[in-house]
Amino acid sequence: MSIRTDYTHLYTELEDGVLTLTLNRPEKLNAFTRQMQLDFIAALDAADADDAVRAIIVTGSGRGFCAGADLTREEGGKPFTAGDYMKEGADGLTDYSDTRLRDGGGRLSLRIFECLKPIISACNGAAVGVGVTMQLGMDVRLASTNARYGFVFPRRGIVPEACSSWFLPRLVGIQQALEWAMTGRVFDADEALKGGLVRSVHEPEDLLPAAKALAREIADNTAPVAVALSRQMMWKMLGADHPMEAHKIDSRGIASLGLSDDVAEGVASFLAKRPAEFRDKVSTDMPDYFPWWERREYR
Repeated sequence: MSIRTDYTHLYTELEDGVLTLTLNRPEKLNAFTRQMQLDFIAALDAADADDAVRAIIVTGSGRGFCAGADLTREEGGKPFTAGDYMKEGADGLTDYSDTRLRDGGGRLSLRIFECLKPIISACNGAAVGVGVTMQLGMDVRLASTNARYGFVFPRRGIVPEACSSWFLPRLVGIQQALEWAMTGRVFDADEALKGGLVRSVHEPEDLLPAAKALAREIADNTAPVAVALSRQMMWKMLGADHPMEAHKIDSRGIASLGLSDDVAEGVASFLAKRPAEFRDKVSTDMPDYFPWWERREYR
């Protein structure tokens, strides 16, 4: 399968197993639109289905990463409204059950959460509103010294979106999450690093090379199925109520993959002191207990 390159608000480049997704509205600092949401989700669908993709990097074109939702009328009409989807229930109260009420940033965050490929954020500039919340479900976040972050929602009269009330406290702790979410202030990359939002800060010219070096380490040295399972195990276990839940899934993974060709190759390459050549594919060789969270017998 080949990676599409004809998206409207997204530029894609696949090189030696590393897929770079570049948000591509530089004249608007890559402000988020419904089309960008659809492009991004479609690109993740394609990446999950393509075994040539081993890791994903997300960055922005031009000076910004993503300046939040596009608030201009010509792009999105009246911002933060639900159109005609909000109805009154039989009890006279507002009925919020229509799935079309769900915010676009949240739809993207949930798709990122379910992704089978590791995702690295290379934040090159301004990342406010959905520009920062979309990064929370990515696995590793790198920042340029030019990066600026802001959970600016209370300064626009709204609440955090894109599942950020779930992701942010788990990444940085409740105290830091509340400070950023309640003040709505914009802060720099050094504060993001100190607060645990990003893994490292780089000079602008070094940002993408650093992200690609990390992606290469994954792509060149690891088994795709093991990485896909590890990613889902880590994220899904954040909601577990007891370590026994992790123990059950760990044990199924060890028992299942222990019979695989990849494990035989991993051991053989270690003993022979040579690079491993893993051949199992995410598209065809995921174990039969996956996805365990959707199957009643594994709950």
